[in-house]
Amino acid sequence: MPIENTSRSLEFRHLRYFLALAEELHYGRAAQRLAISQPPLSVAIQQLEASVGARLFDRDSKGVRLTPAGDVFRASAQALLDRAEDACALAREVQAGEVGRLRLGFVGSTLFNGLSAWLQAFQAAHPRVEVVVVELNSQDQIDALLQEDLDLGLVHTDRLPPALVAQPLYSEPFLACLPAGHPLAALAEIPLAALSDPPFILFSRKGSPDYHARIVAICRQHGFYPRLQHEGRHWLSVVSLVAQGMGVSIVPAAFQRAGIQGAVFRSLAEQVDGSAVFAAWRTDSAGVLRERFLAARPAS
Repeated sequence: MPIENTSRSLEFRHLRYFLALAEELHYGRAAQRLAISQPPLSVAIQQLEASVGARLFDRDSKGVRLTPAGDVFRASAQALLDRAEDACALAREVQAGEVGRLRLGFVGSTLFNGLSAWLQAFQAAHPRVEVVVVELNSQDQIDALLQEDLDLGLVHTDRLPPALVAQPLYSEPFLACLPAGHPLAALAEIPLAALSDPPFILFSRKGSPDYHARIVAICRQHGFYPRLQHEGRHWLSVVSLVAQGMGVSIVPAAFQRAGIQGAVFRSLAEQVDGSAVFAAWRTDSAGVLRERFLAARPAS
């Protein structure tokens, strides 16, 4: 008698039952293997055959045999179950932070403060996570986080829109940055007031309004407003301009490790608050990969 196609939805349960019966070719043994009784197994096979629109087993006094249609269906059913298991396993791995993609923004100073070792430690522990890194100033990272183009940012400010949150990572001293031939370069420490006369090079106000304002405030607290001549959108640009004799600056200590010839770095004679770096992310974003990356940061 032909099988009527009832357009019943195919269920993975039906496939598991079918494969067990196809291997055992005995309803009793298959039911025992599946930890069910025989009647539900028989009903499930009938439902599967109705969904497929073909008889998959022949049943007679000699036992149970796969039909030609059932034999062909067996390989496809196994492949479907395997793909479903793979999909489930991948979903679990993504949820656990073992697989995925992390889009990371960073400010230039972090390159000279252990970012490379941090990335290497994370990748060694999570080889199946793809990390995409892009250097952006703080404001561009904030914009990218708001637009969901980044998952995590390493920025120089904790003054963020309500949709973002910041976590402090570390702080480092500010140093005076001078052309190698500048008279002040002969000093071991630079009084801040000595930086009032030379042309001043500073990080762009547009690139990081908070950072720009902080350095201007440091100067004003020590009696002068810097004679701003040039601005750079990245700190390496600032240091490079100083190295070319275009002026002086106050920069995070990390840049003395940048190896830019022509620039020298000296401690400030006065005590000032350091240059802080923060991790920033959206408050509504998934956090497993982010938390694993932050936890992988080597101790300084």
